[in-house]
Amino acid sequence: MGVLDGWRVCPRCAETLAWAGDHFECPGCDSWYWATALPGVQGILERDGRVLLGRRAHDPRKGYWDLPGGLLNETEPPEEGLRREFLEETGIPVEPVELMRIDIEPYAHRHVFSVTYLVRGDGEPVAADDVEELRWFAPGELPEMAFPGQNLVLRAWAARHEDA
Repeated sequence: MGVLDGWRVCPRCAETLAWAGDHFECPGCDSWYWATALPGVQGILERDGRVLLGRRAHDPRKGYWDLPGGLLNETEPPEEGLRREFLEETGIPVEPVELMRIDIEPYAHRHVFSVTYLVRGDGEPVAADDVEELRWFAPGELPEMAFPGQNLVLRAWAARHEDA
């Protein structure tokens, strides 16, 4: 199911929408609507060979482990969103060090264009916002993650330890 499934009228002017092959167009106000992925960011904070993960407090995937991060605000640059989300969820101010990878993740009835950074930051993490628990995991202890792309991200992170 896509985000535009079931759309019939323009949310701006209530005119009937016309399908244009890959998007809807409104003949009344000339608005166009695509089913695009939501922009999101997440960070890998490593200490003593372990990565910080948070247990999700809410759906989707409540109770599963997740990388600290979240969705970007509409005009928010990715690095700023990463800093904001990491601080909200862990209490740790971070700085992006390296862009690690980009994935498209399923998320409820949408998809997320997920940008993952390696980050650095000091301080003791405290679970907050939409995280119920924080824990450090070694490469050989990684749990099942909330979203499939995170397993790929963490395998790539763990492989760096094997190569070191």
